Amino acid sequence: MEFTDLLYKIFLKDGGWLTILRGLGVTVEISLLSIIFGTLLGSLLCFFRVGKFVPLRIFAQVYISIIRGSPVLMLLMLLFYGVFARTGMSPVIVAVITFSMHTAAHVAELLRSALMALDKGQVEAARTLGFSKWQAFKLVTLPQLAQIAKPVYQSTIVNLIQWTSVVGYVTITDLTRVINNIASRTMQPMITIIGGMIIYLALSYIIYGLFHLSERRKIK
Repeated sequence: MEFTDLLYKIFLKDGGWLTILRGLGVTVEISLLSIIFGTLLGSLLCFFRVGKFVPLRIFAQVYISIIRGSPVLMLLMLLFYGVFARTGMSPVIVAVITFSMHTAAHVAELLRSALMALDKGQVEAARTLGFSKWQAFKLVTLPQLAQIAKPVYQSTIVNLIQWTSVVGYVTITDLTRVINNIASRTMQPMITIIGGMIIYLALSYIIYGLFHLSERRKIK
């Protein structure tokens, strides 16, 4: 069988490409929602982590330590087969909760590290010039914080997309599970898996490209 015929059999025959697109859509949906909620929760955790209220600071420290040190698959299975097992909650929603929690721990720590790297003298100078705390944060702290955190944040997003490849363990038909099903059906695992890896690579470089474009627009 010619290579082109083999590709047709794997990716096009019987609507294989449509199945891949549906799986890709699930992966993108989980990733997008998780990064949004994970960033919001991570920002809140960072606020607790650097705050002066001791109980919240301890809570944030413990949360970050436990979640960052736990395999995301184990956390997913714990929530799906344990915590939410009898709720009838959609597996996709459980996955979004899981990856939001996991992402939040990483975002909180990267934001804290970025805050530690800031020059506090600039904030003090802004306050001396009459800026309120909010104005000093918005005009001085936030732009620098975003600039410092951006490289690690984009890597966090790419890692999140890769982490979602385990959602098949909780019955979700995402991109990885679709690729696995097609490989089993066509008996061509090597070519099929390489095709799946290329799609994941494309998603990763789309993220890198978006961050690069935002950087170029900022320079202009």
